[in-house]
Amino acid sequence: MAKKRVLSGVQPTGTLHLGNYLGAIRNWVEEQSQFENYFFIADLHAITVPHDPAVLSNNTYAVAALYLACGLDLEHTTIFVQSHISAHAELAWLLNCITPLNWLERMIQFKEKALKQGEHVSIGLLDYPVLQAADILLYQADLVPVGEDQKQHLELTRDIATRFNFQYASAEAPLLTLPEPLIRKEGARIMSLTDGTSKMSKSDPSELSRINLLDSPAQINNKIKRSKTDPIRGLSFDAPDRPECHNLLTLYLLMSGKSSAAVAAECAEMGWGQFKPLLAEVVIEGLRPIQERYASLMADRTAVATVLKRGREQAEEIATQTLCQVKDALGFARPL
Repeated sequence: MAKKRVLSGVQPTGTLHLGNYLGAIRNWVEEQSQFENYFFIADLHAITVPHDPAVLSNNTYAVAALYLACGLDLEHTTIFVQSHISAHAELAWLLNCITPLNWLERMIQFKEKALKQGEHVSIGLLDYPVLQAADILLYQADLVPVGEDQKQHLELTRDIATRFNFQYASAEAPLLTLPEPLIRKEGARIMSLTDGTSKMSKSDPSELSRINLLDSPAQINNKIKRSKTDPIRGLSFDAPDRPECHNLLTLYLLMSGKSSAAVAAECAEMGWGQFKPLLAEVVIEGLRPIQERYASLMADRTAVATVLKRGREQAEEIATQTLCQVKDALGFARPL
């Protein structure tokens, strides 16, 4: 039986953090042998908000190196750069022409980011979900690893695919695959160190809100020491009015590899002064092999460039096939 195809990507903006790792990348690594995986660096998405051109290229290589350093295996996984395959942008335009405007205007993330950007908000930000749909549908992905905040975008992808299949294919022979979400309950949403009710994010202006995968031991110690807590002694997963407590315990659980029952028993009588150094230690040791592997890869970018070239060739073959099928269905004349 053929393996199901999984596709996902991460933007090369800022440094990847524990939320990216625990909520996505580590899950990819643990489950990669079960699937046919396509993981990309989403650099086209990175320019939907103001960015620094001088660092975009370096960040693209850095994300690829971190993918490898975290344990993605080329035997099971294809790693590539989104902009290296022009079919992403071309299919996005074709899908734009069948996607109603009001579908995009109701997207929650657009509303939130548009408020922050004001009059500088771009069409690209509005159109981001259609490009995301093109990313997924190009590879006929069966499954897409998503957090709760991305489920709306995946539903839009399914709506677009359904609309296209209805208008230009048939129920008996749909052209585009409808993807399903791949969601892990535990650790799927890692929260900020400064606000346990907000997701850990690269875009948060405060460096204290996140632990980056490349942070030094001193930085990790400092961030955990200064993380937001409460005055209550005894740590528990089961207190809904203590979001920071739940978040820090979850980080400890995921980085230590212990069960929730074991963590709950170990930390039930602890104060923050005892727990925080313990958390810092498991985070530092957990990130150490990733940081060492990353440093080795970035010292000679030839290896990373070779991986991305191979990935482009493998991904482009599938993407081009899907794009040609879509263009045929839409009635475009093929060049001689």
